[in-house]
Amino acid sequence: MILYLINLLLALVWVVVSGSFTLVNLIFGFVLGAAALYLIREQVGGVGYMQRAGAIAKLVLFFFMELLKSAWRVAILVLSPRVDIKPGIFAYHLKADQDFEITLLANMITLTPGTLSVDVSEDRSTLYVHALDCSDPDGARADIADGFERMILEAFR
Repeated sequence: MILYLINLLLALVWVVVSGSFTLVNLIFGFVLGAAALYLIREQVGGVGYMQRAGAIAKLVLFFFMELLKSAWRVAILVLSPRVDIKPGIFAYHLKADQDFEITLLANMITLTPGTLSVDVSEDRSTLYVHALDCSDPDGARADIADGFERMILEAFR
């Protein structure tokens, strides 16, 4: 995490030194800072910095794809003349154990149309999720485990 802050600081220094205060120049400075940190990765202990950045970018892209797919599914359910849904709450057993990981997973589930994180157990081992269509809770659990949670664990561990 500290390397991200250093990279951001390097980008801000680039913007100040170049004298061009634009978003494109800030992004360019961030890329230059990342390249500089890559060159000295063994000295600063950031060997996995680029891999983590790639995993986070992959997580963000996956989230937006899931957002679009679930919005489409909810729109189809709402616009269909025959409403055949079975709403319900199911328990999802977490592999994530850090507060940040659990919070991020719960928020991603809540932001996805058709699902809502309801609660986390006291021991932080179970997440309760409400689904608009809970006809296949095992499939929903598998989707969360193979999708959001796996990618969160890859990005932040």
